[in-house]
Amino acid sequence: MERHFELELDKLNKRIIKMGNLVASQIHQTMYALTQCDTELALEIIENDTKVDELDVKIDKLCQRIFALTQPVATDLRLIMAALKMNNDMERMGDLAVNIASKIEGLNDYKEIINELKIDEVAAMTEVIVKDVINILNTKNIVFIRDIFEASIAIKEKIRIISDMIIEEMIHKSDVIVVATNLMIILTQIERIAGYSQNIAESIVFLVEGRVVKHSGLFKDMASEEHSG
Repeated sequence: MERHFELELDKLNKRIIKMGNLVASQIHQTMYALTQCDTELALEIIENDTKVDELDVKIDKLCQRIFALTQPVATDLRLIMAALKMNNDMERMGDLAVNIASKIEGLNDYKEIINELKIDEVAAMTEVIVKDVINILNTKNIVFIRDIFEASIAIKEKIRIISDMIIEEMIHKSDVIVVATNLMIILTQIERIAGYSQNIAESIVFLVEGRVVKHSGLFKDMASEEHSG
């Protein structure tokens, strides 16, 4: 029974990492499709979302099975709890990627505006934060956790600046209201992806050290101090 339990936990760990890699790839494709206004890739992203959904269900069922058949304690319990939380966050990140992809077709005639607003920069930053947090999930090296919080703050600030520029354009050019509205929605989705990356970072700390850092401000304050400095 103990051997079976260990195998189940190992399977859970591997599935969470697989989910992370799958979502990171999805975000990478979405950010590329966004900056290139690639509608074909956007459709492919939407169609492939079923892979994320299917893995999400498998992870949830595996966690339920482990709870039902065993009595996990300490570190093992942390893995299951963290896995459930991270799985939920990553599935939502996949949904956000699909939401962004669904808006790309309407941007085809406005690539110049996208370049002027430097949306490619915030897209690149978003791709990096997701890739980095999944790398930390793989290695369990929480030394780099603070980088995730710093990156999240930087992305939110960048989005604030771009949003201000978009609002200014909307005021002076009524013909860009539709595309501007779509871009504002996309930026909101991107900011949420950064937020979920931060959530995953918090879950990794809980998994590795058993500390709950959500709402504690522990890493956020450190990140804010360095960012302002």
